[in-house]
Amino acid sequence: MSLTRCIAVVSVPVCLSILRRTFVTGSVSYAQSCVSGVNSATTQPLGATKMYIAEERGSAYAPDYRVYFKDESGPISPLHDIPLWADKAKRLVNMVVEVPRWTNAKMEISLSEPLNPIKQDVKKGALRFVSNVFPHRGYIWNYGALPQTWENPHHVDPGTQARGDNDPIDVIEIGERVAARGDVYPVKLLGTLALIDEGETDWKLLAIDARDPAAGKLSDVADVEAHFPGLLRATVEWFRLYKVPDGKPVNRFAFDGECKSADFAYKVVDEVHEFWRSLVAGEVADATDINKMNVNVENSPTRVERSEASGVLSKAPPRGLPQPIPLSVDKWHFISNL
Repeated sequence: MSLTRCIAVVSVPVCLSILRRTFVTGSVSYAQSCVSGVNSATTQPLGATKMYIAEERGSAYAPDYRVYFKDESGPISPLHDIPLWADKAKRLVNMVVEVPRWTNAKMEISLSEPLNPIKQDVKKGALRFVSNVFPHRGYIWNYGALPQTWENPHHVDPGTQARGDNDPIDVIEIGERVAARGDVYPVKLLGTLALIDEGETDWKLLAIDARDPAAGKLSDVADVEAHFPGLLRATVEWFRLYKVPDGKPVNRFAFDGECKSADFAYKVVDEVHEFWRSLVAGEVADATDINKMNVNVENSPTRVERSEASGVLSKAPPRGLPQPIPLSVDKWHFISNL
C-alpha cells in the first residue's frame, strides 16, 4: 500500500508498516459521528474517534492466514468488541470488510477461534475461492459483516420461513472505493435481500460507505436503481449462480428476490443485534461452536483481561509471504439463464 493511498483512503497521518494497516471509523472530517465505546446503544461525545488496526498473520491464501484486530489498547474481537452503531442517531452502522471488491478468496470472520480473526474458508480440505460466473469477476461489491450481530439458528423468520444461518449478518457495500480486507467503516443501509442458502435465512444487507460521494443521494432501494442502474439485478444474479460451478443448485430468495426497504433492513439489524446480546451474555446454551471471548462487553461471562487477549495474538504465526493463487481462480464460467 502506498503512502498516498493510506492517507487518501483512511485519513490517517502516517502509513504503518505492511504488517499493520490502520483504519479509522470515519475520516478526520467524519470524526464527530464515530463511537469510542462498545455499548452499542450510546455514542461518545462529539469529536471522539475510534481507530482499528488490522494485523495480518500467517501467509495469505494459506491455511494459517489470519487477520486480527486491535484498538488503541490492544487485541479485540471484531465480532464482539467493535460496536454495531457508528452513529445511532444518523442510523450509521459499522461494517467489517472481509472480502474487497473484485477478489475471489472467500474470507470470513472465524466464529470458533479466540478473538474471531478473519480467515479463509475451507471446504473439503481446500481453501475456498468463489468462481467467476460470466460476466462477473470475483465479488462485485465490498463484502463483509456487521459486528455485534448474529442470525440465530433457533429462530424461524416469519417472512422467510427459514432459520438463521448462525453467522453475523452479511453486508454488500456498493461505494466507489475498493476497500481493504480488515477495513472498518460506517455505512448507511439501503435495503436487504433475503437469500435462502441451503435452507437457511442469510440476509444480505445493501449498504454504502457513509463517506462515499454518492451516499447523500441514496436512502432506499429505489435510489439504488436510479443511481446504480442494473446493480440490483446483477446482485440477485450473482447470489443465484455463484455456487453452480461447484456443482450446487441455484440459490433462491424469499420475497421472490425483491430487495426490501431500508426501514425493513434496520428492523432486521435490530433483531439480530438482540440475538447477539443473548449469545454473548451466555444465554444460548448450545452455542458452543462460537467463541465469545471479548475484552469490552459488560456483564459478559467470557470477557477477559487485555493481557489474555494479547496472549492469543502472540501465539499466532508471524506474517509470511502470500502463497500463489490457483490459476483456476481466473476461469470464467458460462451458465445459461437458470
